[in-house]
Amino acid sequence: MRLLVTGGAGFIGSNFVRYWVEHHPDDTVVAYDALTYAGNRPSLADVEDRISFVHGDVCDGEQALETLRRHSIDTIVHFAAESHNSLAILDPGLFFKTNVLGTQTLLEAARHAEVSRFHHISTCEVYGDLPLDSDDSFKEDDAYRPRTPYNASKAGADHAVRAYIETFGTAATITNCSNNYGPYQFPEKVIPLFAARALDDRPLPLYASTKNRREWLHVVDHCRAIEAVLERGRIGETYHVGSGIEASIEEIADAVLGALGKPDSLKEIVPDRPGHDRRYLLDCSKIRTELGWEPSVSFEEGLAETVRWYAANRAWWEPLRDRAPVVETSWGSGATGTTDPA
Repeated sequence: MRLLVTGGAGFIGSNFVRYWVEHHPDDTVVAYDALTYAGNRPSLADVEDRISFVHGDVCDGEQALETLRRHSIDTIVHFAAESHNSLAILDPGLFFKTNVLGTQTLLEAARHAEVSRFHHISTCEVYGDLPLDSDDSFKEDDAYRPRTPYNASKAGADHAVRAYIETFGTAATITNCSNNYGPYQFPEKVIPLFAARALDDRPLPLYASTKNRREWLHVVDHCRAIEAVLERGRIGETYHVGSGIEASIEEIADAVLGALGKPDSLKEIVPDRPGHDRRYLLDCSKIRTELGWEPSVSFEEGLAETVRWYAANRAWWEPLRDRAPVVETSWGSGATGTTDPA
């Protein structure tokens, strides 16, 4: 297999590149990344000698097509996306450009390069949210009801993929995943943010809706699921990828503080961001039944291992900490937010 991995220097993308070269050493892997604030070339340092890297933007159709042809790519795994919900409130146009038009541009390049397989990574957030007091979960055929610009831009990307399947016969699949965590995640996201701040005895900002819950999936299990879809998934199908494990923001904070032996007094309540979703949970029976995939990393051990990784890898995350584009504590003040100076 000759894979192009878009967003290959991002969190999930770099973990997928690492997973693939370790488990499929005879395959060719090209990491393709625009290296925006969340793209980090050092995340690939330990596999640089086993891959090719292209500094490229999915919105640049000519470069994408040239890359596909030059490397004789037969499979695309498309992670590249703007994914910061708070930044999407401040700059929604960026998200629709990259996530919708970028995906369509890449689909068109794949069509002209006659790429034989296109796999698109989506999110549980396209479905909207669920009540906190219910046992409901999202199914693959549920209607899309995105509530934020980020969610809507990912929904638009999914629709573009399905349109290319129906109109042009593109051999594509989609996975919608729950919240990922693990090593190499940019410190704007909640688990690495909490770990990095707790390590320096800085306050952990918790949105006021502390009981809102997310479903948490270790990034290695996500990589395994994509592998299963590429190897055994049905063309044109969508598969949900989740763990079934839910945790609130307060439970995450408590777990991080407990793993580091830090006091509860570091928790700090901040105003909710606009459009803050209450709860996500995916019904993953389809991928379990059809493809035999199931998560292998327990949340308790996975979270503790992740916190230990951040404690041991300051040299990776410290240079990234001040790149965060939004002040998460400023929503109540009307500020538009840039990097947190604290």
